[in-house]
Amino acid sequence: MELNKLDTKSKNNINLNYYKDIINKVSNYDSNLKKNVLIQAVNFSRERHGEQKRDSGDPYFFHPLAVADILADYKLDWVSIITALLHDTVEDGVATRAEIRKLFGAEIARLVDGVTKLSKIEAPQIKLREAENFRKLLLAMSKDIRVLLVKLADRLHNMRTLQYIESSERRMRISKETLDVYAPLAARIGMQNMREELEDIAFAELNTSIRKSLNKRILFLRNQDDQLVKKIIKEIKHKFKLNNKIIQIQGREKSIYSIWKKMQKSSIPFENISDIYAFRIICNNINDCYSALGIIHNIWPMIPGRFKDYISTPKSNGYSSIHTNVIGPLGRPIEIQIRTEKMHELNEYGVAAHWYYKEKNSSPIKLNKVSLNLFKEFSEIIGNSSRADDILSHSKMEMYSDQVFCFTPKGEVITMPKSATAIDFAFSVHSKLGETCVGCKINGRAAPLQTILSNGDQVEILRSKSQSPQPSWLNYTVTGKARSYINKFIRKNDRNEFIKLGRSILENNFILQNKQFHDKLIDPILKQLDHKSRRSLYFALGKSEINSEDVLNILLPKKNKVMAMNNKNDRGISIKGLKPGVALHMAECCHPLFGERIVGLMTEGKGITVHTLDCVILERYTDNPELWVDITWNNKNAENNIGRINVTITNKSGSLNTLTQVIADFGGNITNFLINKRSDDFFQLMIDIEVNDAKHLNEIITGLRTNLTVYEVNRAKENHN
Repeated sequence: MELNKLDTKSKNNINLNYYKDIINKVSNYDSNLKKNVLIQAVNFSRERHGEQKRDSGDPYFFHPLAVADILADYKLDWVSIITALLHDTVEDGVATRAEIRKLFGAEIARLVDGVTKLSKIEAPQIKLREAENFRKLLLAMSKDIRVLLVKLADRLHNMRTLQYIESSERRMRISKETLDVYAPLAARIGMQNMREELEDIAFAELNTSIRKSLNKRILFLRNQDDQLVKKIIKEIKHKFKLNNKIIQIQGREKSIYSIWKKMQKSSIPFENISDIYAFRIICNNINDCYSALGIIHNIWPMIPGRFKDYISTPKSNGYSSIHTNVIGPLGRPIEIQIRTEKMHELNEYGVAAHWYYKEKNSSPIKLNKVSLNLFKEFSEIIGNSSRADDILSHSKMEMYSDQVFCFTPKGEVITMPKSATAIDFAFSVHSKLGETCVGCKINGRAAPLQTILSNGDQVEILRSKSQSPQPSWLNYTVTGKARSYINKFIRKNDRNEFIKLGRSILENNFILQNKQFHDKLIDPILKQLDHKSRRSLYFALGKSEINSEDVLNILLPKKNKVMAMNNKNDRGISIKGLKPGVALHMAECCHPLFGERIVGLMTEGKGITVHTLDCVILERYTDNPELWVDITWNNKNAENNIGRINVTITNKSGSLNTLTQVIADFGGNITNFLINKRSDDFFQLMIDIEVNDAKHLNEIITGLRTNLTVYEVNRAKENHN
């Protein structure tokens, strides 16, 4: 089947024998093919997509047929081919899951369901929707790798026909998503050819001028000697004297995108890129690979620091090869990759090579060594992340990173991204080891946990059962697995703190009313407040997601009735010097309290706003004396004042509970609570407290300052200068 012709057809009649090509192709490598089921799938897809058209004007059915053809080139099993043919039928609403299951069986129905496009998911933001789609994709492919293979082929064909989309904004969005998610996923499972094509098309859309410029320079070099690659291959063959240890030699220019990435990473111009040519020497076995390496280094000088042995230590996606850079034939700097034929197949086709070797009756590549560890990590990230965008962020870390290889004391190889620390190492070995690590030894010497690891380091993790993940560890971790576990622990710990705070708020209100609080009092009102448990209600109170007064209105109706009677002006405070009916508002900038010297500012349409006499905002009105109102406090009503403070407390378990207890001990009642900022060592909080007067608030501040948990506390007054 010629894909280019298939893609450029527009309104021609469909050849009724179109399925013969795909059947012949799959029959050539999959002896288990059920031809009748494949024919049924082709006809079902064509009939259901009917008159649907693509942006190119082609019948929509050409798309699933092209996706199936791509997978057939990778020699995937017939079940995957049928999944590709049906993958859009459910999403486009032309078939149901039940129909797919009934006609094609549970396995194909499950795969189609996993691959179904997720563009119809509603989310408030595009980024969040993309992240949620990615989360569902990870969940589906972690159960069956074929879901990802079909999805990648689907994206590849969409990218091949990207030019037909009229909206440049849509083309840019698809290309960015391809470069951010799908190309790294292809790389992560070892499908290098697919990765390079996805990258090149996306890069051409996102950076058109840069790609044209780089391509022009490469063409210039090529025109200087269009036979260069052939000459170098001929020279290598001559040096090896065509011995039987080499099966074949391949040469190629590196992709434009890979050249661009190297320029960006190393901050060097194109002229200084030394290895735009790569050559592969494919040998019979591993011993021949190392013999070939010896011959190469005996003939041509090696470029220092550019040798990597991925045969002795394969990449986490199963990639195996020897890489060396030399000043090669004709004085050209070149990269030479040395590998066996089986390594070459795996490196080019990744996990898809599993089916290739299986059908050749050769020893199949084990998927657990190639991809299962990756998707186990993804599954853990999904389980530990609270938000979809966290999953996307953590997963990108796993996909993008260059790698270092370290060893456990027993010699097990642990693969991690560059800049990984001993904390990352501990979580990579096992989550429990990471959660309880207290120290480490690197190459037999004691070292800090935040030490960045190098290739070949042997790492021993020291642990303690009493240890738990620390927020500061987020500064020293780069792996998605470690960061997701640490964040999960922080969320759990924060939740417990907010639950304690919420309960304390209610308990303190009861104490002020000379009543005793019991948890059972909450049970009858949970449904009324739309909460399923006490902990859920306490958590919402602690985070200020609900107002404590709403709860107290139900639990202590008499108390709140009295408060409502006293609430003549704002917050239950009456003030002399005001005309009847004038609206009164307490300034949010300085939060005046009973006993402080105050002044009123008249605002048209709003009434009077009460400020403290030292409020900095008053400086704006020095030239408008007509707006100033002389007011004083009424001694008859000195209750229900709200004072606001800024507090910095140590970031450790129990700090919030201690803070609220001190405020309660001094007779204060927390009415609002907000975490402004949290660092590794401290919380910065803003708290509204119901007090009698300014003196009462100062007593609470003094009490807090004497507590070791509190680092700093001050009256909250905004600076408007």
